[in-house]
Amino acid sequence: MPSKRKAISPASKPESSSASRKSKRLATKPDPVVAAPADSDFEESEPVLSTKKKSTRRTAEKEVVDSQSKRQAVENSGPFVAEKAEPDPDPEVEDCALESDFVEEVDETEHGTLKKSLAVSPSKRKPKRSEKVKDEECVLSGEPVPDAEARQRWPHRYNKGKANGTKSLNGQDDADQQLQAKCHFTQASVDGQIYYLEDDAHVKAADGEEDYICKIVEFFEAVDGMQYFTAQWFYRAKDTVIKSHDQFIDKKRVFLSEIKDDNPIDCLVIKLKIVPVPSNATLQFKENAKSNCDFYYDMMYLLPYSSFLSLPPDSTSPVSSSSTISSDTDAGEVKEHNLEKKLLDLYSGCGAMSTGLCLGANSNGVKLVTKWAVDLNRFACDSLRLNHPGTQVRNEYASDFLSLLKEWVQLCSSFSLVKSNVPPHPHLKVTDEVEEDENDDESEDSGDDKKGEIFEVEEILEVCYGDPNAVKKPGLYFKVRWQGYGPEEDTWEPIDGLSECPKKIREFVTKGFKANLLPLPGDVDVICGGPPCQGISGFNRFRNKENPLGDPKNQQLDVFMDIVDFLKPRFVLMENVVDLIKFSNGFLGRYALGRLVGMNYQARMGMMAAGAYGLPQFRMRVFMWGALSSEKLPQYPLPTHKVIVRGVIPTEFESNTVAFDEGRELDLKKELFLGDALSDLPSVENNEQRDEMPYTNEPTSDFQHFIRLGRDGALGSVLYDHRPLQLNDDDYQRVCQIPKRKGANFRDLPGVRVRSDNKVEWDPDVERVKLPSGKPLVPDYAMSFVGGSSTKPFGRLWWDETVPTVVTRAEPHNQTIIHPQQNRVLTIRENARLQGFPDYYKLTGPIKERYIQVGNAVAVPVARALGYSLAMAMKGSSDGKPLMSLPENFPSHAEQIEVSQ
Repeated sequence: MPSKRKAISPASKPESSSASRKSKRLATKPDPVVAAPADSDFEESEPVLSTKKKSTRRTAEKEVVDSQSKRQAVENSGPFVAEKAEPDPDPEVEDCALESDFVEEVDETEHGTLKKSLAVSPSKRKPKRSEKVKDEECVLSGEPVPDAEARQRWPHRYNKGKANGTKSLNGQDDADQQLQAKCHFTQASVDGQIYYLEDDAHVKAADGEEDYICKIVEFFEAVDGMQYFTAQWFYRAKDTVIKSHDQFIDKKRVFLSEIKDDNPIDCLVIKLKIVPVPSNATLQFKENAKSNCDFYYDMMYLLPYSSFLSLPPDSTSPVSSSSTISSDTDAGEVKEHNLEKKLLDLYSGCGAMSTGLCLGANSNGVKLVTKWAVDLNRFACDSLRLNHPGTQVRNEYASDFLSLLKEWVQLCSSFSLVKSNVPPHPHLKVTDEVEEDENDDESEDSGDDKKGEIFEVEEILEVCYGDPNAVKKPGLYFKVRWQGYGPEEDTWEPIDGLSECPKKIREFVTKGFKANLLPLPGDVDVICGGPPCQGISGFNRFRNKENPLGDPKNQQLDVFMDIVDFLKPRFVLMENVVDLIKFSNGFLGRYALGRLVGMNYQARMGMMAAGAYGLPQFRMRVFMWGALSSEKLPQYPLPTHKVIVRGVIPTEFESNTVAFDEGRELDLKKELFLGDALSDLPSVENNEQRDEMPYTNEPTSDFQHFIRLGRDGALGSVLYDHRPLQLNDDDYQRVCQIPKRKGANFRDLPGVRVRSDNKVEWDPDVERVKLPSGKPLVPDYAMSFVGGSSTKPFGRLWWDETVPTVVTRAEPHNQTIIHPQQNRVLTIRENARLQGFPDYYKLTGPIKERYIQVGNAVAVPVARALGYSLAMAMKGSSDGKPLMSLPENFPSHAEQIEVSQ
């Protein structure tokens, strides 16, 4: 049942049953050099005490205490192998903030209070009883349930020590705390009102708080003579992980949970009418239900992965239809298009997320194709076009793309291409006689010298929303090819300047509509994307903790959700850094879930580590699924590999990590190291200039074999982008003096001394060495980085190591990115391999831009695994459980399937 504690939401997952508890062999505490922020992201907790007419609900916060104690006994085996975390990168490098290791933001005092308040379990905290006269007003009534029937229906009440069938809020079956029954009843009288089994009711909460909401599923008299009811709890939106972001959700809407616990019958306050709304209910049914009830529910809220799931469809309810736009295309064409599932990749970068999703879906028999992609980085857009020429790639702001979509609907409606309640475009003069009128205009003398030269539109080529002419007049623009002029004379013209050319606009819009130039509401099967949220960066000194969405750097999250709301795709997948749930008590993560649920999407949120799916890096990210109420909500695929863990996950969301059940015998593949991924690549120098070169070595690992497969399934012969960012002369001289051995870094240079506390200082007995340029061999910033405790500056990687994450800047000043045996930083291709890009994937743009494209990308194997589970949901084979295992023959890295063509 919803918790009323301020510090931790009931969405902090319980230690849970075997069905939901994962084995998380994580580091028990942050590395000493990773300092936790001074300001805690958690508020002080308030224990909820049990008194007369207040329910004795087991609170979800108990799982936080349990999870903390269990984490102290973490083993370095199984899917997660703990490794000491390195400190965060240089605060001056803002983009590295998004790649930083986790820092647990925990207030020890707070959790001390929490432990104390929950030291006694709810079943052992006997509520204070009223005087006898009051007890007579709160009694179990009617005839007791026959003993044989009661023992059959509620065996856990009569078989002490046996597993009970009632889930408590911590999800565990605790035989020691299970109340034993003398007999059962089917009704109770409380304050003159009769309650029956399956009735809904308000339950008394703490003073000053809203009463709880439950369904009564059991009445019984305990062996000690106390009279109880068992409540199955409903959550208000604010009581779920969404917390304060419940403004998007109807106040009468509640969410049924699986959580049940026992309470004295005098906690009941008043009966309620709560109406279930099945997933296939019509709009009229929903409206009628809402107007004739106290509350209604159309979803269940499950603690595993903070999941919101639709109720099963009702076979007696007519199927609803919420589409507002329909096409005039014939049925045969629609059927053919339905063979192909269309994906829109927002904030696409160079296309890693959509590439992985399509590969995974294709491997599971679903033809998912990236039809549209949007990104502001023009070099990333060029890379995506190069690798996926069949995708409509738009280099523009996502907010402008949304405005364009709204204009496009109006244009299509203006020319009767869709049936919609959207009015025609106000800047189009469209009449039945448009063609005749326009022909008359064309017959007029176009060479009237008095009027000057008249330009005639030959063809409209493109459309956009924005300010392409940089005249500070944003709006709808068309790219025009003029009669008698070449491409170099093409111009962007506002729609109001082309109002006399409706025929040309109609030709362009009709052609674009048939070619799926832009998606219309209902056209998109999947929207994926990772909206940038730089405003939550730990290196942003001016972060808006009170209202992160007030920071313009975080507002793309809102834009992403607005596009989802407009296009209404069947499925949504949003990816982001773990700061989404770390910063400001998870403000943005809760907001995103609130938006999805408010739009009537099912939703769940999980964290997946790239290394757990076959990469030599850790790279934990948040992945949030959404699905329309009529669809199956995709699951999270379980890890395939062991992984070396770095950092600490926020306590409240620890159980959102995708992992295996605790105690399950695991047969995972061995974790991958740098040597497994990179050892076959040719040697290159610091000044390598070639973008293409031949392979010189044979693959020596399964990873290398798969990653080298071309689109045709054969091993490739040409290697792309295997060149490093060229170091300047001073940095090159420094790198050349770093020993070629494991763990080497700037500390191995002359003049540096390491103290007993593992911090560096200058050696007074060694004269400071100078470079030929006159600058010092050991720069001051290396000595002072993270207070002199870091080993990252000019650090050399080694073959049997992994990296925390792939970074966007290939500079060795604050990152361990020097090749194990060559005097250079890792190349673009080496970074791309660490992200799981196939070797055939080519990148464009300046060297630094290519590093940015790779570093900002989603790890391809993770996206591919998610694509496989997406295909299961699309085929209706997903069973709604929060986990699934990938098939044993699921390809580890590359696929022989061409996507987005």
